[in-house]
Amino acid sequence: MASALAAGTLKLADDLVLTRMGYGAMQLPGPGVFGPPRDRDEAIAVLREAVNLGVRHIDTADYYGPQVSNELIREALYPYPEDLRIITKVGAIRGDDASWIMRRGRDDLVASVHRNLEQLGVEALDAVNLRLGGHEGPVDEPIAEWFGPLVELQSQGLIRHLGISEATSSQLSEARGMAPVVTIQNHYNLVHRDDDELVDRCADEGIAFVPYFPLGGFTPLQSSELDRVAARIGASPQQTALAWLLQRSPTIVVIPGTSSVSHLRENVAAAEIELSEQDVRELDAIGA
Repeated sequence: MASALAAGTLKLADDLVLTRMGYGAMQLPGPGVFGPPRDRDEAIAVLREAVNLGVRHIDTADYYGPQVSNELIREALYPYPEDLRIITKVGAIRGDDASWIMRRGRDDLVASVHRNLEQLGVEALDAVNLRLGGHEGPVDEPIAEWFGPLVELQSQGLIRHLGISEATSSQLSEARGMAPVVTIQNHYNLVHRDDDELVDRCADEGIAFVPYFPLGGFTPLQSSELDRVAARIGASPQQTALAWLLQRSPTIVVIPGTSSVSHLRENVAAAEIELSEQDVRELDAIGA
């Protein structure tokens, strides 16, 4: 288990400790995050190997598939290790044509939480992120109408902790005025650095910043500077980019996704890489 734990853990509450090297289940369903996996046996093997490597933080959503990632997690890992934390998202659904549709009405959110509970086979969800924004990124608008129902579900014991996704700093402030916020999940990586100030704020306030698309997402990171640093330290560019994120902030938690066991092992091994000050300076310059 040394690899995943080399990056350490982040304690957000007495009952919420995350390994900073997590696993994102978004790539388990078929192409376009829709339909069954290309190789179901491999998908099951990836989840089990993640836990075997020491990963204790899995990110999912009932609209991945839809429901495919949740059902695979339950099949592979239930009954869950006592220290495994599964964090899910609500606020969207998938259309029959694989489209992504924002759905944040009260009834939609309540139904989504109950779907996650049923699919994962748990009585309460460790944490739920509310998906904000639109298809193009964050939209700075009031969120109380959408966050309120989740606060109510938390008071009913169905959700232990709350977070937000695709959010602005002002929305984080609004949410924190309604309930404690333990995670924020936004698009951020070595090249996409719009949220630098928010990353620093989360570190100051003890909130986990969880970058989605930490390796570029559907368009993988490409940089000659990244390739040069990676070659110098004897790592892959992907490992180097993950190591940079883990050193960028003490409250960053990464959730790289893959449907390959070999790729999973490579990602998790990035937790052991320690970048020098020179490495960090050169990598920082990429996003500057």
